[in-house]
Amino acid sequence: MAEQRKGGASRNGLSGRDAIARVRRDLPQLLGRPIEAVLGVQRADDNGWMVTVQVVELSRIPSTTDVLASYEVTLDEQGELVGYRRDRRYYRNQTDQD
Repeated sequence: MAEQRKGGASRNGLSGRDAIARVRRDLPQLLGRPIEAVLGVQRADDNGWMVTVQVVELSRIPSTTDVLASYEVTLDEQGELVGYRRDRRYYRNQTDQD
């Protein structure tokens, strides 16, 4: 088992903070849209990372009617983006329904 360091990084891996930085750098280039917010980050089963981000897909006036999307982005243990998918799409003024 890899030795863990502060921030969740293994000796040869990257931390959660580094994973977020990589997603913020790489995903906007693929989508052609900036990331508005990071919604979550968690360690993946393969020692990589799963980062969930929010993106404005369509800006409208008023901004409460903007169309947002959440994306789940998967990174390997070296920080390379290995996949992403849109999880859901919603209006900014739409609340989560349980």
